[in-house]
Amino acid sequence: MVRLLLPLTHALTYTRWLHLLVGAIVPFVCAMVYPGLSSPSPGDWVLIAVLPVPLVLAVAMVPSARRAEGLQARLMLFPGPLARVRSDEEPGVSAAPSASWSDRARTAVWMVLRLETGLVIALVTGQLMALSLSLAGAAAGDPGFADPLVRVSGGSWGYVLLAPVPVLALVAVAAGAGALMAQAARRLLGPSLKERLSALEERTERLLEGNRIARELHDTLGHALTLAVVQAGAARAAADPEFTDRALETIEETGRAALEDLERVLAGLRETGRPLGSRPALDEAGRLLESARSSGARVDAEVTGPLEKLPGPVSREAYRMLQEALTNVLRHAGPVRVGVRIAVEEAWLRLEVRNPLAEAASAVSAAGVGGGSGLRGIRERATLLGGEARAGQDGREWLLHVDLPLR
Repeated sequence: MVRLLLPLTHALTYTRWLHLLVGAIVPFVCAMVYPGLSSPSPGDWVLIAVLPVPLVLAVAMVPSARRAEGLQARLMLFPGPLARVRSDEEPGVSAAPSASWSDRARTAVWMVLRLETGLVIALVTGQLMALSLSLAGAAAGDPGFADPLVRVSGGSWGYVLLAPVPVLALVAVAAGAGALMAQAARRLLGPSLKERLSALEERTERLLEGNRIARELHDTLGHALTLAVVQAGAARAAADPEFTDRALETIEETGRAALEDLERVLAGLRETGRPLGSRPALDEAGRLLESARSSGARVDAEVTGPLEKLPGPVSREAYRMLQEALTNVLRHAGPVRVGVRIAVEEAWLRLEVRNPLAEAASAVSAAGVGGGSGLRGIRERATLLGGEARAGQDGREWLLHVDLPLR
């Protein structure tokens, strides 16, 4: 009994009911022209149901008709943010214009189904409401107060107990019909194959953008924090005021650059679609090498070829890869000797970073081969550019080798 009465408390029941009744407007307007609504026969009702169909089919061929029907279905057939019926499920109803004849055909079927169902629900609503009024009139001694198909004879106060029954039955019918129409809307007004592919592409773009921003933050903040930790530790161990001043200066410069990168990334997040702004390129690699040297690492760099003529995407991503490689060296091996080789060849950019693999750091570094987020980010950057990145033990050294195509 509680389940039968539950739809009475849901606003969704009444919005679906209204949506169904709106579908009956067109056949009733047509019926006023022909054959009329004055004591129509069963044959007249069949004619009333059939006559508007060609008009509805013609309207369904207009692309914007699908958008209008989709918006109405979303608004009235599915729970809204203030509904007592909670649902995290997406309606699955498109609100885009028809883009193909398949869309037009599905829209036409939906509009005809809505018309016919609305007409039936309107007739059932009229009859059940008339029956309820007739029962209430019979309780008052006037059963002819309304004229339903089911006649009520006599007069008795007992009829007052039956008067709510047709109303409850009507609500149950409206709730069931509304639920069925919601399912039909998902099938007939759901996104087409082209729309699903477009939505999938948008989701993929968002995921890629999120991964790119995560890599940017990881590289920038990870590099800055690693340098700060190494510099602070070295300054404390040295106990030399002059060295401490240089360390603090390096930490300040690195922190300022990290804050600028952080502000640039956050600005892109605040404004959807805004580019992340200018990013450092490989011709600024000297700044990274000096930062590593100031942390105590002995960096031997070999650069061949014009770095300033590299394609923008290759140059920017290679800068981040070098930054992450030097950060990993300082984090896992400490201030050791580091060999950096950057070679610009005819069709490739080759980047190598190698450092002694100390026994104490061997286990830590080896653990990063498969699961380290830094090395994983380097591999992802290289793959997106059509290149390759390899990292592993090479004799008694740890070697990172990256090949990036220039075309």
